[in-house]
Amino acid sequence: MAVVSNQDISASLGGLLNEKHRAEHLQVLKTFTAALRDREYRDAVEEQAFSSLLQVLTRLSDELQAAGETSEDQQSSTRNQSLLRELGFIDVSLKLLHFLQNTHWESTDGIYETLRCGIQFLGNLAVGHQMCKDDIWRLSFPNLFLELLGAKDEKTVNYASMVLHTCLDEAKVEDMSEPQNIQLALRVMELCRTQPDLDWTVLIATQHFLKSSALVESMYTGMSHLERVTLLELLFAQLKEEDSEECGVPPSVARFVAHSFQTGCGAVLTLATGSASSNEVLQEALTVISLLDVLCEMTSDQRRFMFLQDQPDLLPTTVELLRQVHTIGKASKNMFSAAQNFSSLGGDGDSSPVTGFKAHLIRLIGNLCYSNTQQPEQGLD
Repeated sequence: MAVVSNQDISASLGGLLNEKHRAEHLQVLKTFTAALRDREYRDAVEEQAFSSLLQVLTRLSDELQAAGETSEDQQSSTRNQSLLRELGFIDVSLKLLHFLQNTHWESTDGIYETLRCGIQFLGNLAVGHQMCKDDIWRLSFPNLFLELLGAKDEKTVNYASMVLHTCLDEAKVEDMSEPQNIQLALRVMELCRTQPDLDWTVLIATQHFLKSSALVESMYTGMSHLERVTLLELLFAQLKEEDSEECGVPPSVARFVAHSFQTGCGAVLTLATGSASSNEVLQEALTVISLLDVLCEMTSDQRRFMFLQDQPDLLPTTVELLRQVHTIGKASKNMFSAAQNFSSLGGDGDSSPVTGFKAHLIRLIGNLCYSNTQQPEQGLD
């Protein structure tokens, strides 16, 4: 293959910038690509050729973006969404979904397929159309959403979760934090615990719920200890996966976690007594352990949450808990002893929730003291 000259390529690329796109222009790019396969040409190619190529790509990128923003398909979709909304399709569809969900049928074989179809239709109306989102929310919140998320069909629940996620924004999340509406949020969290493969419910929790301190506090108050562990696990995962500056978890949530740990951390000491066999006691202790995990992550050089070093009494409370755990562990053979036996929890040592608990307490103490000369001195006997 004859190698084209740098001058020819630069001129051809320059022509692409000043002409309307034609099929011949694609051949110019193919010719340049083929030429670059030749080592001699690669060694001699001039900067001007690459500069012209960059300008071509920039122009194409701008034109594609503009086309995407003003495409006829997008305009048609928005127009049709508005038309269906104005004609009353949202209201009728929601009434039909409510009827199907609440009527007792001899056979449900075809009901769930109809429910899924109706929910998907509403989801299509909502995507990218704020007025449709607001109408669906106004007519469905909270009762119909609660009904659909309680359906026995997993796909129906998943589709309903998708519509809920599409409709949510900051104001709607605050609506969910009201006492009369909190059951919907709790239902979403229950699905996160019992059906973790439903991606939409996890996205609702991480992208919306954890960004609202009012909702987090309302949910936590109304949750069982097992449900609280699920919430804290999602919070921990969010902190691990996201940059601390971008994770969206507000400082007020961090303060609430610290306060909850301070007021409830003594519950973990019951693991050293005979009452550790109680499921309720174990779950309460697991909540404390999960709170500790979240605090350790929040104070692990994440600048967004380092104000926790100044949280009143957090350091003294943690040091005192470590002191008590250490003392109890030395007093008799129990969960916190150096030679531990975790058979009473139904598992081996590696699976016990208290494995490494003292190490995590020490980690939190270290994080709270790191580069902080204002913390009071308090040691262990």
